[in-house]
Amino acid sequence: KISWTPLLVLGYLFYLLLGAMVFQLLEKQAETHFRDQFQLEKLKFLQNYTCLDRQALEQFVQVLMNAWEKGVNPEGNSTNPSNWDFSNSFFFAGTVVTTIGYGNLSPSTVAGQIFCVFYALFGVPLNLAFLNQLGKALNAHLLTLERWVQKPGRAQVQLAIFLTTGTLLFLVFPPLVFSYVEGWSYGEGFYFTFITLSTIGFGDYVVGTNPNKHYIPVYRSLTAIWIVFGLAWLALVFNVGADLMERYLQLKWHKSDLSLAEGTTTKLEDEPEQPRIHIPS
Repeated sequence: KISWTPLLVLGYLFYLLLGAMVFQLLEKQAETHFRDQFQLEKLKFLQNYTCLDRQALEQFVQVLMNAWEKGVNPEGNSTNPSNWDFSNSFFFAGTVVTTIGYGNLSPSTVAGQIFCVFYALFGVPLNLAFLNQLGKALNAHLLTLERWVQKPGRAQVQLAIFLTTGTLLFLVFPPLVFSYVEGWSYGEGFYFTFITLSTIGFGDYVVGTNPNKHYIPVYRSLTAIWIVFGLAWLALVFNVGADLMERYLQLKWHKSDLSLAEGTTTKLEDEPEQPRIHIPS
């Protein structure tokens, strides 16, 4: 029996290569445009403020970058809300244990960094166990999804309800809220929603970081709770998708093995029987 694993490995590598080519095609030209535009803006700034030289401007840009890396938004002033009040700290703790890690905020003290390591060391397994139990609780009310795969019937309706309800609660409605609160477009809100719940977490869009907006104190805490339940739902969807894909690949590969075996058997049966030589005693 031929293993289907090499086929999966080749398909996986091909998918990565395809993604690399598409992203390069879509983003490289835009990056070049933004880079040239940024250099042009720096040149205009130096022309308008002749008291500065290029070295002083580069130093100031480095100060801005360091501030951004430390979680301080260069926009606004010192009256901006703290990144480490309880609501924001609760949100950050959620991004640590869920391994989202937006990258826009991180501990800057040695004590905070060491605590973050041990907090994640125990928090990530705890989060996985919690999501596992939460997924089991969801499955208990929706029947087992594997039973749907093996025995289609009423469970198909349950699965459809599960997917539709989860899509509305975690992927369709939240972007409307984020668009209203953050001022994003619906497409940007949907992009943030999926990137967050899939734990990709690029950090290009993060809720509650605009210094020009006034957020309610529990806004980010409620977002963290939404993330936890959304993670459980999307993880189940991913597991079902992976299970179906694996079963499909195994079935197709198994059928090809059977076809090859049947072809070999047919070929042997179609060959004429060789004449037997009778040796007298």
